[in-house]
Amino acid sequence: MRIKGAIDDETRCEHFHTENDRVAIKFYCCGGYFPCFRCHQRYGCGDSGVWPKEKFDQKAILCGSCHTELTINEYLGSSYRCPACQAAFNPDCALHYHLYFKR
Repeated sequence: MRIKGAIDDETRCEHFHTENDRVAIKFYCCGGYFPCFRCHQRYGCGDSGVWPKEKFDQKAILCGSCHTELTINEYLGSSYRCPACQAAFNPDCALHYHLYFKR
């Protein structure tokens, strides 16, 4: 699985690169994994399709630390930690959920 726009091994990109920025998201519109919505606009299809709630059981989140694929429900219920390796996720990503997930 190729992550487009990633600049390091834990999926941090030029836009979001703090210690806890370590997830890639499979975009509903094109099925490609990208570190953020800006990378998707630049390197992906650029569409703004978001995951519908009835598909939240699909694997669409990749932990940049252990490369485990999580369902959207697993990610949203993770308390900002990977359930597989316990690596911390950035809680500020919640500010952008509307760009990825229908609520």
